[in-house]
Amino acid sequence: MKALAVDRAEVTAFVALGANLGHAAQALRDALTALGDTPGVRLVQASRLYRTAPVQSTGPDYVNAVAEVSTTLTAPALLDALQAIEDGAGRQRPYRNAPRTLDLDLLLYGSARIDSPRLTVPHPRMAQRAFVLVPLAEIARALVSAGQLAAVADQTIEKI
Repeated sequence: MKALAVDRAEVTAFVALGANLGHAAQALRDALTALGDTPGVRLVQASRLYRTAPVQSTGPDYVNAVAEVSTTLTAPALLDALQAIEDGAGRQRPYRNAPRTLDLDLLLYGSARIDSPRLTVPHPRMAQRAFVLVPLAEIARALVSAGQLAAVADQTIEKI
């Protein structure tokens, strides 16, 4: 399903990016470009790239980042756009937490709380993952508490 921009107020959203197959860093750069080229989405800023070990997964280390976007898309339409970008990068879903060419997760969509079979916002596991919290804190410090960062301090994460 192709996401379409509608005439509505912009919402600030945050998207986590990750990849651990192929040229992962380039996949994230390409995804950021594609995100900014999506109708109804404006890329505001992105964190640096980080390297992390897989969490509840296997395979090579991941490259991760977080992007802030401003969008006129609804949350489900933004999710459609993210999945279209993943599909364009060759994303396959053979099993839960499989290694991937690209993973885009909608972390936050304004102040919305969404709990549907297809989408949960805020992302239900974001507070448990250094690979989300550290890059999110880099670009939106007010959204991440010192306590949240302390809770994931044992997870190895390094700037690339």
